[in-house]
Amino acid sequence: MFVCKNCKSTDKFELMFSPEYHGSKKFSHTYNPNNEIEITVDGYTFVPDLMFMNQFAVCKYCGQIYMWDYEDNYQNKNRS
Repeated sequence: MFVCKNCKSTDKFELMFSPEYHGSKKFSHTYNPNNEIEITVDGYTFVPDLMFMNQFAVCKYCGQIYMWDYEDNYQNKNRS
């Protein structure tokens, strides 16, 4: 799972679509049995990685981009 480094929300993201993208922009997300997010865009389903999140995901609550980390990494950094 991912956490926004700005507002600390977890997995509350939206996606930015490139102006060049010509699909219907139908977006949804669910969790698979491994508790990983699966994103579906126009019928294509994938598990995002940190690079994807930092290139395309926008925090739904604070609007920040390029501000994601894996939730486990973020919690471990803030415990020390």
